[in-house]
Amino acid sequence: MKAVVYDRYGSPDVLQLTEIDQPVPSDDQVLVGVRAASLNPADWHFTRGLPYLVRLINGLRTPRKATVLASDLAGRSKRSARM
Repeated sequence: MKAVVYDRYGSPDVLQLTEIDQPVPSDDQVLVGVRAASLNPADWHFTRGLPYLVRLINGLRTPRKATVLASDLAGRSKRSARM
């Protein structure tokens, strides 16, 4: 699946459209097939790494892992093979 990710802090230039593995939900999670997504101020703060408190959560010099943006989304739940 495709996702917009960043692996370092900075301006929107650090964002990359890349292919990632589809996540596997645990028993208390739901997998959502995204139809629309948007960015909000929280995404902007995490991408910039500002205020610096964000870096305590996500990683000091660089994010701990490539991070997927878009915490606001609309879609439908997908049935898991375990159901």
